[in-house]
Amino acid sequence: MWDFEHEPLQNQLAARFRLEWMMPSECAARLAMPADAAQAADLGLVPIAALATNPGLVLVPGCAIASLHRVRSLLLVRRAAQPLQAIRTVAADTSSRATLAYTQILFRHWWHPSNADESAAPRTPLPSFVQHPPDLDAMLQAADAALLIGDPALLALEQREFAVRNTGSQLHSEDLVFHDLAAEWISLTGLPWISAVWAVRRSALDRRDGEKTLQAIAAVTQASKDHGLAQIDALVQEWSARLPIRPETIRTYLTENIYYHLDEQCLAGMRLFYRLAAEHDILPAYTL
Repeated sequence: MWDFEHEPLQNQLAARFRLEWMMPSECAARLAMPADAAQAADLGLVPIAALATNPGLVLVPGCAIASLHRVRSLLLVRRAAQPLQAIRTVAADTSSRATLAYTQILFRHWWHPSNADESAAPRTPLPSFVQHPPDLDAMLQAADAALLIGDPALLALEQREFAVRNTGSQLHSEDLVFHDLAAEWISLTGLPWISAVWAVRRSALDRRDGEKTLQAIAAVTQASKDHGLAQIDALVQEWSARLPIRPETIRTYLTENIYYHLDEQCLAGMRLFYRLAAEHDILPAYTL
């Protein structure tokens, strides 16, 4: 978002785009509204699950919110005494439908392996997901595990690491296991984890020269991405003032944990995500 928030292009882009800020799931909801609705949007950075649930969206090439290793900001937290196969309930921050779908795939296809084979018996009960505000302690009181997304995940991990550095003990009274969901997916599939992409309403393209407009949007978003990557020092300074997280952690997150390029390996990861999500009835069938 660098060019949309900083000169020399901020004012120029403000004449072409009206920006609103919200959680990824809300971005998808705005794109799913009727085009004439007051709050409807034409373009958004959306969870990749939105492409499967809204056939009226077109993928904008070039940019992604992805990870090639571990992402830090998407965590499944459980008690060490309770293995993954024994988890029956998950308190979930539902701000990203893609992360929820990924987690369901991990449980159904790998962590509860009897469910990957319809003929297998006995079948392991799959965990139910309960919406819950992103408070780790409260989530673990309400369910067997907690799903944290975005800043709450980063903050929980930062607090845990701070406690270990300064006291040599865990932050909580009981031992907890923090599963980095991107790392889990990558280790099992050999493919990147992709959280979000730019998508545009097909009807908005149809009102104009669709292919030309799509290329123009892609050029703007890719240029903004590239300019932002060239301004990491400034971004670290900005976000250090906004979040109680060490600057070095923010730098690592921006430069190592997140991958920003929608290349062939990311497209392959998305195709596998859509195939498994459809096989396990998590999302409608979708072909990228």
